[in-house]
Amino acid sequence: MPLYDNAAELIRANLKQFRPDTKIKVKAVVIGVLTDIQLAAIHAEQDAEGLPRSIREVVFHGWHAYKSRVLQDGYDIEDVIDQITSAMGSDSVVEATGYMTAMENPIPRADRYGNSVNDRVVFECSARYPRPELYSVMPKGDLIKPTK
Repeated sequence: MPLYDNAAELIRANLKQFRPDTKIKVKAVVIGVLTDIQLAAIHAEQDAEGLPRSIREVVFHGWHAYKSRVLQDGYDIEDVIDQITSAMGSDSVVEATGYMTAMENPIPRADRYGNSVNDRVVFECSARYPRPELYSVMPKGDLIKPTK
């Protein structure tokens, strides 16, 4: 499993610190690793683009995920943890292009709102180099969103 056993607790702790009206210093935490296949796919795109290679260890800060999924879409922190857990699965497939590095779980997940979603994470591979940062998460296919 690419996520560490304590990843949910680390993600939850970071997301609970954010407030929309204040700037709080939150430290990035290591939440897991990429599989050999996932890392090789990322390396292939980085090599093709002439970019330095990332390492397998994934870090999470959480501000963008909090802002997008919690504040904007109305998901709660447990929803975001479910999305990240699914998207970081060992079956997830890397989708790397010249402008983004993402990974999506091809196995649909039933969310709490009646949707069948494919969860996707987007990595930021330069800010915390050499570790990729789990920058954002998206439940693709979430036609029914939570009420805010």
